[in-house]
Amino acid sequence: MRVDLFDFDLPQELIALRPVRPRDAARMLLVRGQDAAFEDKGVLDLPGLLEPGDVLVFNDTRVIPAQLEGRRAGGEARIGATLHKRIDLRRWQAFVRNAKRVKEGDQIVFGGGVTAIAEARHGDGSITLFFEGEEPVEVLLDRAGTMPLPPYIAQRRGVDEQDQKDYQTMFAKEDGAVAAPTASLHFTDHLVAALDARGIKRETLTLHVGAGTFLPVKADDTDDHQMHSEFGRINAATAARLNQARAGGGRIIAVGTTSLRLLESAADENRVIHEFAGDTDIFITPGYTFRAVDGLMTNFHLPKSTLMMLVSALMGRDRMMAAYTHAIAGKYRFYSYGDSSLLLP
Repeated sequence: MRVDLFDFDLPQELIALRPVRPRDAARMLLVRGQDAAFEDKGVLDLPGLLEPGDVLVFNDTRVIPAQLEGRRAGGEARIGATLHKRIDLRRWQAFVRNAKRVKEGDQIVFGGGVTAIAEARHGDGSITLFFEGEEPVEVLLDRAGTMPLPPYIAQRRGVDEQDQKDYQTMFAKEDGAVAAPTASLHFTDHLVAALDARGIKRETLTLHVGAGTFLPVKADDTDDHQMHSEFGRINAATAARLNQARAGGGRIIAVGTTSLRLLESAADENRVIHEFAGDTDIFITPGYTFRAVDGLMTNFHLPKSTLMMLVSALMGRDRMMAAYTHAIAGKYRFYSYGDSSLLLP
């Protein structure tokens, strides 16, 4: 499909630079099947919009301080690195700013005495960084790194201490993401208690979101776009409970496109979800047959992005374009710190 089919104009003032407080005070647009009217709701309405026995599936990945600034050793070239995907205990694949000034074997000196050697260069332009020393890389990043806010926020204001809390979900447990699973940012203890009281079940999985989620689709046709792979894990017990819930009539509602993509990667053609541990580069576009999920809670996405294509696959392109027109007219707040939508095909 043509990528420009997923384009739209968004007023800059609708890009949220901070989340609302409390988190569960965000608005939420309810989008049902083709003939239903759009409904302007709030995130706190979620329990009443679901049925007892439905299951919300959250991503428990934790965002690490994956944004690094430094210089090439022996030179003045400023180098910026955004870690993308872990390779092993000391190596990370990274997108590097000013990458033309970096050669294989160069040492890059970051803040706090943290250094890394540039190793292999990849076809997507990223570079493998080998972090020197004996301390765990997580310790080095805590010392030298900052929170990797999305470019559309970072370009308009600096990263500050508040982002350390704001850009982390209440479910964050497993270190490894360089972008937050932002649909879960809306959840609070108060909202979770209301969901529990309603009989809505909760499950977690892990997908370490990579920096590729922010990269624009440069191809003119979706067939020519190459997705970046990300590591994900669903354990056998979680998969069994999800299958049991669906067999009992419950719906599987993914909280965020990251949860959805991993669930779909783990499901077979009979809609059975299996244990999963490994990389996924699943690219979901209109025409895809969903196997695992019955709905999606998600924020509003960038034009021409893979995530806009994903929600269009779930609800239909025309339906989602109309929903976004409604959201823009209603001044919903967009992107990572913005409002939410509940998509129930």
